[in-house]
Amino acid sequence: MTSSTQVAVIGGGPGGYAAAFLAADLGMRVTLVDEAPNPGGVCLYRGCMPSKALLHVAKVVTEAREARHWGVDFGEPALDVDRLRSWKDESVARLTGGLGQLSSQRGVTYLQGRAELTGPTSARVSSADGGVATLGFEHAILATGSRPAAPGPLALDSDRVWDSTRALEIPSVPESLLVVGGGYIGLELGSVYAALGSKVTVVEMTAGLLPGADRDLVAVVARRLGRACEAVLLETTVTALVEDGDGVSVTLKGRDGESAQRFDRVLVAVGRVPNSDVPGLDLTAVGRDSRGFVVVDGQRRTAEPTIFAVGDLVGEPMLAHKASHEARIAVEAIAGHKAVFEPAAIPAVVFTDPEVAWCGLTETQARAEGRAVEVAKFPWGASGRAVTLDRPAGVTKLVIEPESERILGVGIAGTGAGELIAEGVVAIEMGATASDLRLCIHPHPTLSETLMESAEVFFGRSTHVYRPRKR
Repeated sequence: MTSSTQVAVIGGGPGGYAAAFLAADLGMRVTLVDEAPNPGGVCLYRGCMPSKALLHVAKVVTEAREARHWGVDFGEPALDVDRLRSWKDESVARLTGGLGQLSSQRGVTYLQGRAELTGPTSARVSSADGGVATLGFEHAILATGSRPAAPGPLALDSDRVWDSTRALEIPSVPESLLVVGGGYIGLELGSVYAALGSKVTVVEMTAGLLPGADRDLVAVVARRLGRACEAVLLETTVTALVEDGDGVSVTLKGRDGESAQRFDRVLVAVGRVPNSDVPGLDLTAVGRDSRGFVVVDGQRRTAEPTIFAVGDLVGEPMLAHKASHEARIAVEAIAGHKAVFEPAAIPAVVFTDPEVAWCGLTETQARAEGRAVEVAKFPWGASGRAVTLDRPAGVTKLVIEPESERILGVGIAGTGAGELIAEGVVAIEMGATASDLRLCIHPHPTLSETLMESAEVFFGRSTHVYRPRKR
């Protein structure tokens, strides 16, 4: 089959389908190419959505156990792994099927197959059944995403060594599980398996979990994870993995030297690498940097004028919502509109229990850059809503420019932080000041009040936290 289109989108994840749908909404002829039967990409099939489904189950299990402290005893939760796996798969199928319907409704041509560029304005799409389609295009948007990294000694070819994709399939609930990597993927999946009954050990090579996040936010989740996990080993690396019968022997190197331990399964979650090895990319002027990311400008255009790139493919943060926003910028640029990627705040959320979320300038970044900021914090122990939820271990903080009182950053640690952080994003993008946030009436009793009260703390006027009034 030979066809032509105005915009060819290669990759059907949150960056790809967002680009295809907007281009179609703007009246362009669009072809979306992906190997899956429906759009969705890693996020829906093997990432964001299945992990959140499992995290929800883990939270329900945890709350059922904790309810005993409130006078409600459900008994020990019984786990049906087969039904759990089916429910997760049903959720994924519902979401991806919905995207397939939206694609059809918009008139997007969907080609299921693997794309290979044959030049700056053409591609070849090979399907699983051996069919080949030749596609000509005026513009292309690359949105091929990323894949789990498995460097050096962690690259053991064994069913007992999992990456995030394999872990989300819930092949089993091992008695003991080693999680290599204390970033958001490792902690989210580690907390799931801990709730389901595994004895989880987390290994992180740096001095703290969630590198890059402010330490006071991380401390909230670290305390709870410390109780849920068998062990959390910092400044520790894995130097060797060896399959040992029905387990894996692991050599760990920490501050006190080397030690050997044995685990039923090992989950490697040390980051992701871009899928920038797009076949035929060398036939174009598209360039890549030293880390393999495709180089783009502010409109997400590559060095090849007809080709754009978005999402994990073009750099960090590797987040679905960042990819979707970039996709819209690229489509607007193709349409000839004035558009550039310059967000003031990209929210990051770690969906552990409790959650950690932040956006804008962090306190850690401000210190590293030598920027003068003032930090206002509201402890959740002073929040009526947090206490009634039995989740007083949390904090909301604002990073504020002292002279202008403009909000530069927001950080939240506590249950539901991922939902609350959106208000911080809006405040930063709108150039809001601490006074703006303080004067906005928030509903009581809610966790959202902690944002308002953090602003009140800045002025020394918080009803529920005493701090000497600013002159």
